[in-house]
This record gives sequence, structure tokens and C-alpha cells, in this order.
Amino acid sequence: MSPAPSSAKPGPQTLFPPNGLRIRRIRFGEYDIETWYDAPFPEEYAAIPDGRLWMCEFCLKYMRSRFSASRHQTKCKVRHPPGDEIYRDGKISIFEVDGRKNKIYCQNLCLLSKMFLDHKSLFYDVEPFLFYVMTETDDMGAHFVGYFSKEKLSPKNYNVSCIMTLPVRQRQGWGNLLVDFSYLLSKKEQRAGSPEKPLSALGALGYKNYWTLSVMRYLRDAPPNPRLEGMASS
Repeated sequence: MSPAPSSAKPGPQTLFPPNGLRIRRIRFGEYDIETWYDAPFPEEYAAIPDGRLWMCEFCLKYMRSRFSASRHQTKCKVRHPPGDEIYRDGKISIFEVDGRKNKIYCQNLCLLSKMFLDHKSLFYDVEPFLFYVMTETDDMGAHFVGYFSKEKLSPKNYNVSCIMTLPVRQRQGWGNLLVDFSYLLSKKEQRAGSPEKPLSALGALGYKNYWTLSVMRYLRDAPPNPRLEGMASS
């Protein structure tokens, strides 16, 4: 299982300029990433130097300054998300993180995703959710790529509540891989699954791309006179 090429476009940096945002960019690992939307960080983060928030890419702790981030970097021993590693293929791993057992990490993850999702509403009530965090590992550790979350008990069989790939990781197939994994989990649980509605504009684009590629692959290898039932069970 490896990321497939994606035709989905990254988020609308030009359509949603960061003017007026309290936090205009984040320093995340080696990347400076411009934010698209505001997130409900504590009030003391309303005025930070250069509008830049510093985040540890491993534990997701957020800080106000380069000095604080540098000090944290020398002390932080975390090199991968908390929870259980439930999938690995070469350098790619997926960790299942329980919102009840790892509350601070999951709350910070929600704040991170809010800066790139216009419809994100879950921030602090993370206990009813599981978070599936995808990473790419090198000698430094397991670098965050993206994630999706889902309710532990969903009466409507939703298999995704929220899904986000870092902007610097978009258009590389990671979103398709996250969606594919959400359906594999549903298949393992022997139930149908679909994302929560309504989808955001980027979410709808990502799912459209995923299903277009999935249908094309199925039709390429399908027997004569293929049926939808066959595709659903494949």
C-alpha cells in the first residue's frame, strides 16, 4: 500500500489569503506553512512575533517563539504519535490514537487541522473519537503527514469525521491513501462506511478523485459485464 498519484489540488492559498489571521503561518518541522483559517488558540497567542506559531512535529506542542521551540526541541523525546502503530509499509506508518487516552495530543491535532479546514468544529471534546495519524519515517523520527478521525460509536456508520493532509504534503497521493485506509477499516469491521456529511469543498474534491481512480482500477481488471455489487466487495 503506497501513495498513488493524485490530481486533487492543494488548498486555496490564493482564494483565502491569510490577511487578518491571528496566526499567519506555522513552523512545522522544516516547513514554514501559511495558514488559511483562524483557530481557537488561547488568547495569549493572539499577538505573537511575525504571526508565526511554532509547533513540534512529533508531540504537536505549540509555542510562541523560536527560542521556546529550540528549548523544547532539545528536551522532547517523542519521535512518533502516541497510541498503537497499526499499519506499516516501508517508511509509511499509521497510528491509532485514542482521544480519551491522549487528550492533549488530539486537541492539538484538531487545532492544527482547523488552520487548514474551514468547516472544522471539533477542538476540545476529543474523547469520543479515534484518530488515525499517518507518518513517514526517517532517521529523525516519524514525520506527520496527515490524519483522519472517526467516532468510536457512529449510529450512521460514518468512517471519517475529519480528514486533513498538510498543505506541503498535498498532491502526492497521501489523501487517497488516508481515504483508502478508512474503507479498509470499515471492511475489517464488516460494515459499510462513508464520511460525515456535508463534505468540505476540499473533502469533496478528494473523495471524487479517490472514487474516480478506484472505479477506473476496477473497470480495468473487472470481468465482462461488471456489476456494482462486485465493486463493493472488491
